[in-house]
Amino acid sequence: MTTHEELASVRYIVDDVPAAVEFYTTHFGFTLGHSAGAAFAEVVRGPLRLLVSGPASSGARETPADLDSPGRNRIHLVVPDLRAEIDRLTAAGLDVPQDVVTGPGGQQVLVTDPAGNLVELFQASGPPDPSPL
Repeated sequence: MTTHEELASVRYIVDDVPAAVEFYTTHFGFTLGHSAGAAFAEVVRGPLRLLVSGPASSGARETPADLDSPGRNRIHLVVPDLRAEIDRLTAAGLDVPQDVVTGPGGQQVLVTDPAGNLVELFQASGPPDPSPL
């Protein structure tokens, strides 16, 4: 059994905890760890413990003004076949952008959860060719 000390934890503030749990467990392979109903739940995928905190949770308290930042934070999920994931999620009714962003490390697309939090699906580029030019 994995302990919380062995997991990386990320907190997302959400409007609807059950909807967030369903979103992450149905579409991204998370399993429900603990639930406190509409206030809070944790879902786990590998070493990632995602804390979804609803309006009634202590984690959803207002961020102090001097720390409030729009930011671009997101969880980053590595997938083996990005196109297949996009097709799977689109078939499941999610609004997934079809324009894939390609960079030096691979390809990615951003999906939003029901509360607007970002989930990055990322497919790494293959290893560099070790053969001489």
